[in-house]
Parts: sequence; structure tokens; C-alpha cells
Amino acid sequence: MRSFRRLVYPYIVWGSIFILIPMFMIVFYAFISEGNGVMTVSFTFDNFLRFFEDSIFIEVLLRSLKIAIVTTIICIIVGYPVAYIIARAKPNSQSIAVLLITLPMWINMLVRTYAWRGILLESGLSPEVKVYIGMVYNFLPFMILQIYTSLSKMNKDYLIAATDLGCNARQAFLKVTLPLSVPGIISGITLVFLPAVSSFFIPKLLGGGSFVLIGNLIENYFLTAGDWNFGAAISLIMTIVILISMFITKKFDHEKEAENA
Repeated sequence: MRSFRRLVYPYIVWGSIFILIPMFMIVFYAFISEGNGVMTVSFTFDNFLRFFEDSIFIEVLLRSLKIAIVTTIICIIVGYPVAYIIARAKPNSQSIAVLLITLPMWINMLVRTYAWRGILLESGLSPEVKVYIGMVYNFLPFMILQIYTSLSKMNKDYLIAATDLGCNARQAFLKVTLPLSVPGIISGITLVFLPAVSSFFIPKLLGGGSFVLIGNLIENYFLTAGDWNFGAAISLIMTIVILISMFITKKFDHEKEAENA
């Protein structure tokens, strides 16, 4: 057993270098003022106060949440019927459908977004609509696959029992299929909302620079303005928002599991 424990050490080292240390540096920079030396560190909350005192930053944060929420809702509305149709198809057809959905994901997301930039360049659509199109296109497969996985694992005997008890197709769907697919919907929401709320290159490429989200602010203050302290503070605020959203979705998922049990 001890020999197997040694296999964990490389993962601990990898996680420390690429996860823990960068997170520590973000927290460290967020709570110090610009221009501090190694031996003269002074902690401050000014970076956070600067964010919440400026209405522009709050507006960008709210816009990011709005884009992520609307994108997630659209993905549910579009993705659920697609996942439902695939789950009810024959096994061979299911494999082909899943392959077709995942096939675009084999191409880098940045390349796909550049392709949409060329398609929408002369469309006359507003930057916000273009961003929605890019968001939904890139994140919709995650929603479809999660819901499909949940539906494909569902015990079909429940539907037969519901039919025997007098339920029609609509009632069986609302009382059996939909509640049992909630875990897949929750997983899909997590996989769509979290990257959507922090995305920066989709609004940058499709929004034409006139549609700024919180991810663009972080990129700008780290790479362009060189204000790592304020950029780290924004990143930490965004991390807290993401953790809160994860807590809410997990709690809702546990409540649904308790109800189904």
C-alpha cells in the first residue's frame, strides 16, 4: 500500500506548482499595493474598494453574469430536446449523433471562434448578439452531453410503470423523465455557466472590443496595463462569484437527489 502512495507524490508536486502557488500569488497580489518590494510589503484592501467604488466595474460584472445566465438558459432550451432525441434513438444512431456533437470540439475553441468571426463579420448583428452566438456554439455540446448521459442512464422501467398507472406521454415526461434528468441539467449548467462568466477571447473576438466582460478586464490589467494588483483583485472577486455559483448548483442538486430518493 505504501508503494502505491508514492505514486501520488508527482500529482501533489504538479498541483502545488500549477494550482496552489499561482492561487497564492493571486491572493498575495490582490492584498498588497502596487510598487511593494519583497522586504516592504504592506497589505491593503484598496484594490477591492477600487473595484466596488467604480460603477463601471460593477456594470461589467453584472454584464458578465447576465451573458453567462442567458447563455446557460439558451443552452438548456436548445440542448435538452437534442439530448432527449439522441437518448431515444437506436444505439448506433446515438453513437453517430454523439460523434457529430463532439466532432467540432476536436478543433481548438479559439480557432472555432475565429471562424465565427469571419462568418459574422458582415452580418450587421450587434456585438452582444455575436457574443451570444459564440458562447452558445462553444458551450452547447457540454450541456447536450451531460443531459444525454443522464437520460441514457435512466431506468426505462419507470416510464413503463408511469404508463401502467395511467400517465400519458406528457405526464410521464414531466413526472418521471424531467426530474430524473435534473442531475444532468445541473452538471450542464456548471460546465456552461462557469466558463461563460469568465470567458475573455469570445467577447474580444466577436464583440469587436466594444463588448467588455470581466475576463477582458482581468486580461487587460494583467497584460496591457501591467497593474497586477488590481487584476489579481478582480480575479479573486471572480473566483468568489464562481465558488458561490458552484455552491448553489451543488446544493440544488443535493436537494433534488434527496427528493428523488
